[in-house]
Amino acid sequence: MTTDPKLQSNVVQLHASKQPTIEFWYEFGSTYSYLSAMRIETQARDAGVSLSWRPFLLGPIFKKSGWDTSPFNLYPAKGRYMWRDMERQCARYGLPLTIPDPFPQAGLLAARIAQAGRTQPWIGDFTRAVFVAEFGSGEDISDEAFLAHLLLEAGAPAKDVLEAAKSPEVKDALRASVGEAEEKGIFGAPSFVLQNGELFWGDDRLADALELAIEIAKA
Repeated sequence: MTTDPKLQSNVVQLHASKQPTIEFWYEFGSTYSYLSAMRIETQARDAGVSLSWRPFLLGPIFKKSGWDTSPFNLYPAKGRYMWRDMERQCARYGLPLTIPDPFPQAGLLAARIAQAGRTQPWIGDFTRAVFVAEFGSGEDISDEAFLAHLLLEAGAPAKDVLEAAKSPEVKDALRASVGEAEEKGIFGAPSFVLQNGELFWGDDRLADALELAIEIAKA
């Protein structure tokens, strides 16, 4: 999980420029979001890019396309390719991989928790823990007691966070995030949005997104 040398070079050239920023839009049911979530915080920090965690739900967006589940389930050939590709990429990054049953998992509560804490210092640890539990060991990420355990391990006040996650305010905020994602042109996860509105889709575009974020800040 080394940082692109080009990114490191760009960091040196930033000088007193405004710090570049990147929004990381992710879905807990998304396999490729797992790959990005495990790397983005370290790579953004090494590149001098400020990271905004943006959990959201793809289900409402998919439904507008007439899909009632993941396209990887709707199109078997695409699904077979994705899981083989995940095997390759997880091996590349040294990540565990287990196909969860069912797929996709019910990630609504986890998303609400992440929405409630997306600006908190524990959000990265919690997000990674959920993804590893789901795609690394096939745990049920809809289980509230299990998520409370992950919150505690991430250093979060589990009881308070769970109460917040169930509040009307957080539920409304998560719904609003779906609308915001659509306004930004997001149709899948992971997606990366830069401060000028530029959109990158897919784990394989993470390095490109970080590089352009730096270029925008230098301009």
